[in-house]
Amino acid sequence: MSDIRVRFAPSPTGYLHVGGLRTALYNYLFAKKNNGKFILRIEDTDRSRYVEGAVENLTAALKWAGLQYDEGPDAGGNYGPYLQSERLNIYHKYADELINKGHAYHCFCTQERLEKLREEQQRQKLPQAKYDKHCLSLTKSEIEEKLERGIPKVVRLNVIPNQRIVFNDIIRGTVEFESNNIDDQILIKSDGYPTYHLANVIDDHLMKISHVIRGEEWLSSTPKHVLLYDFFGWERPAFAHLPLLLNPDRTKLSKRQGDVAVEDYRDKGYLKEALINFVALLGWNAGDDREFYYMDELVEKFSLERVNKSGAVFDIVKLNSLNAEHLRKKRNEDILKLLKEEIHNSQFSVLNISDEFLLQIIATMKERVGFVKEFITSCKYFYEAPQDYEQKAIEKSWKDDTPEQLKKLRDKFAKLENPTKEDYEIALTKTAEKLKIGKGKLIHPLRLAVSGQSTGPGVYDILAILGKNEVIKRIDRALEKIIN
Repeated sequence: MSDIRVRFAPSPTGYLHVGGLRTALYNYLFAKKNNGKFILRIEDTDRSRYVEGAVENLTAALKWAGLQYDEGPDAGGNYGPYLQSERLNIYHKYADELINKGHAYHCFCTQERLEKLREEQQRQKLPQAKYDKHCLSLTKSEIEEKLERGIPKVVRLNVIPNQRIVFNDIIRGTVEFESNNIDDQILIKSDGYPTYHLANVIDDHLMKISHVIRGEEWLSSTPKHVLLYDFFGWERPAFAHLPLLLNPDRTKLSKRQGDVAVEDYRDKGYLKEALINFVALLGWNAGDDREFYYMDELVEKFSLERVNKSGAVFDIVKLNSLNAEHLRKKRNEDILKLLKEEIHNSQFSVLNISDEFLLQIIATMKERVGFVKEFITSCKYFYEAPQDYEQKAIEKSWKDDTPEQLKKLRDKFAKLENPTKEDYEIALTKTAEKLKIGKGKLIHPLRLAVSGQSTGPGVYDILAILGKNEVIKRIDRALEKIIN
């Protein structure tokens, strides 16, 4: 394939939906796989839904996810402007062309008339409400007279009845619609702004878009777009409509059942690599059981032909698993950068924590966490002495003779010089032998004393990271606070 050009064309309505991220990702992967261009176009012609700052949010979310576009509002390009609100004169020019060719017409019907028409069609139990082409019968002089008087108007598509509209979809194969089921869609609204249908067809043509890859919800609108391409005499792009994203109960993915904004997942600490990996698998697979991918591998493997028709379930458990796996595969030094950012934004930001100390925590906790923040939240004892001790652990491991046994162990630790984890283990083993008790009678209370918890990484790893002086202080503190 040559001259591949694809676009992601969101409306600036607040945030980047994960469904939008998948659409953008598939466009990006297809472009990169075929040495093409990935374009960002902002479809902001519905001014009633425009949200201030949404464009900046969208571009920031795309860039965070690693989807750098080749052309766009802040990237430039030879086919701009890339904000539709800056292209109004273009849409009016082509709307006039359609009117002159008889493929569109002015409609002056009031909202009151349209409402009565809708009610009458519902009363007749017609399958769908459609405009009755009333204004198509207006004479040229009647139209000119109404235009001169400034009567509010729209421009409608003139759909020819009794036609079969056929197009090919890369994912769904041959798709057919009857023109009798297609309304005379509004192309230019009364406020002078175009609807999505007119603007996106004109822009896709002028921006030389070769493939329109978008969500399934636009499939029913595609025959209107096909008619527009044909009416203009333009070559149609290739179409590919992606399956819906579903909640676990197979309803359409919505905020009512969980987060849907990319920004929400970013702010919760999900890695961009994991989110991209997960979203790529929502409706696509490479034909095997593999689930772990980096971006360059997705580019290499991706094809539209392997996108499924059926809806894809958004499984948060799978996303969490992928996040943990991507985190484990990162170099400790790369995790360190992320962890220092997390610490900077946390309650520990005032502490002077060395990189060496953090790298030890990372190495010890890496297999036990799923998020960077858990290098803090799952092991706060590395950063500060425990204020409380797990009650169940006290009841299970803290016996009448535990204080005396821990004192013996503390004294043994105090004699060590720059101890390693192995030194701590040898010292504990010897203390247990001398006391004629099993090592567990020391290990469990020791863990409780230094961490406040009954679970975590190896206790000797904890001791080695904390250092001898801190370990002794924490044993003494536990002996004071835990009452038999």
